Amino acid sequence: MIYDLIVVGGGPGGIASVVEASIYGLKNILFIEKGENHSQTIRKYYKDSKRVDKIYNKQDVVLKGNVQFFDGTKETTLDYFEELLDNDSVTSIYNTEVDRVVKEGDVFTVVVPKEKYQAKNVIVTIGRMGKPNKPPYKVPMSIRKNVNHNPFDCRGHEKILVVGGGDSGVEYACQLTIDNVVTLAVRGDKIDRANEINQEMVTRYNNEERLRIRFNADTTSIEPHENRIKVNYADGTHTIYDRVIYALGGTTPIGFLQKSNVDIDEDKHPVFDDNYETSVKGLYIVGDIVYKKGGSIAMAINHAYDVMKHITTK
Repeated sequence: MIYDLIVVGGGPGGIASVVEASIYGLKNILFIEKGENHSQTIRKYYKDSKRVDKIYNKQDVVLKGNVQFFDGTKETTLDYFEELLDNDSVTSIYNTEVDRVVKEGDVFTVVVPKEKYQAKNVIVTIGRMGKPNKPPYKVPMSIRKNVNHNPFDCRGHEKILVVGGGDSGVEYACQLTIDNVVTLAVRGDKIDRANEINQEMVTRYNNEERLRIRFNADTTSIEPHENRIKVNYADGTHTIYDRVIYALGGTTPIGFLQKSNVDIDEDKHPVFDDNYETSVKGLYIVGDIVYKKGGSIAMAINHAYDVMKHITTK
């Protein structure tokens, strides 16, 4: 079978892509996700009952297409996306990671372990959080079990350092104050990457001494220290913690894009046009992979609508 469309990645942008494709009349649609379910970033990095806001980082987006999105919680958002995927024209495959997308003539071959699928068009919606940014220094093997990128392995009653001043870092730090001693390490002299609600929350927590914010804190290395973790800072100081959580954002999957012959600019960012079509005609990108920084669920939903309009009118 040659599918009308293959969507690689099961986040909001991918879900919106298959919904718009079905509405626009595409009959054979394949949806491939490397995780065991859709919306893996929301499932993995959002705590239970966490807010999921339409306006993210002051970006108030007017939705264009057929997928609606409202303020809600982790649970209501996942339920809504689940309903959208109840579509007979969509075949979903999970626990399957795509290695590359290769165009031969007018047909794409999507390569996965031990299998290949073909399509007329491909939309890549791989999110940055599928590949979290790591610190620029080595994490010793002996302490890796207590070095994380989300808060879910925390046992409670720990002294924890959260590194990162964005929304995830702020939310992790505040969440963990329930039964831990928490420090939030921010490289600058203020928290300006988080949205206004999170800025207000972490300032209030700091004023109430529920956590400590350490500004101008540039971590240079970590090392074992008597079954704990010694964190070294650029100013020559150090502190001992039970656990370190890095909330440093995510990385564009450059390796995957290069193997798929997508042109990359000097900033290591994919090249695409106003329709989100890459240098490989018929291969599109949707979601936060589009942006060098930022992005939102609502923006990803709009990308899907714009791409489908282009596919069905070109």
